[in-house]
Amino acid sequence: MDCLVTGGAGFIGSNLVDALLARGDRVTIVDNLSTGKPDNLEGALAAGAMLEVADVCDPDAVARSFASARPELVFHLAAQVDVRRSVADPAHDANANVVGTIAVLEEARRSGARRFVNTSTGGGLYGDAEHLPTPEDDPIRPLAPYGQGKLAAEGYCEVYTRLHGLSTISLRYGNVYGPRQDVHGEAGVVAIFCGHLVSGSTPTVYGDGLQTRDWVDVSDVVRANLLAAESRLTGPLNIGRGRETSVLDLLQALRDVAGRSSFDPIFEPERPGEVRRSCLDVARARRELGWEAEVELATGLRRILSGL
Repeated sequence: MDCLVTGGAGFIGSNLVDALLARGDRVTIVDNLSTGKPDNLEGALAAGAMLEVADVCDPDAVARSFASARPELVFHLAAQVDVRRSVADPAHDANANVVGTIAVLEEARRSGARRFVNTSTGGGLYGDAEHLPTPEDDPIRPLAPYGQGKLAAEGYCEVYTRLHGLSTISLRYGNVYGPRQDVHGEAGVVAIFCGHLVSGSTPTVYGDGLQTRDWVDVSDVVRANLLAAESRLTGPLNIGRGRETSVLDLLQALRDVAGRSSFDPIFEPERPGEVRRSCLDVARARRELGWEAEVELATGLRRILSGL
């Protein structure tokens, strides 16, 4: 099957590319390499994947990529993912996450793609949610432009379904972690903490550390993408472990896994636009997609540390 993966050189995207190749698909990767890493693709390119260095905000470049790939399945992961940057520069965030999504949707429609799997966010959309775990029909009230942009992108997916008959689904991820996440990056506190643990440096906690997240391993997220691509579900779908874990509990889990008696952070003021508590209700994914997370947090942390 012919597949196209935007953002395929990134952390989640490259793991998805590997899974598609492993099942025998032909894969075209579209990535501008601004945050994606060529090193993530060494095995994929050796296995026959094609890399188009292009920005999803450039409609002509996107059109050329689709013309050569002619994909049946489109997995859209290219995005601006830094919440703080979205607060500082909301126009840049909207260009990448809204305008870029429209460009990919339009080419998916023109090329006759069968299915469009969009990457969205859970905590970034629900904000300080009324209900925990939070179902898909809870009120949407993002605390940062990042979440607002992802909501707009979801809306465009649904418009393309109603207007053009393009089959789309938006996966609202929890906080994804796992191999290839940048230990020096902005979006993954698990990877950042693991980097500090290995180097012996001191991690930083913003706020009191009691803020919670729903951490989900990248292998579970990849499996959700594969299942979503073959389903007929539309609209938003939460993808998380459905468990609430505080930042301080994450640090304790790292101590336990690494056998460290101490791994104490320094504390800095909390950052604007960040959610206090986040935990996704994954009942719809379990019921309608046959998916639920399988990797326990401790197991996932061991996998990361073993590769550092």
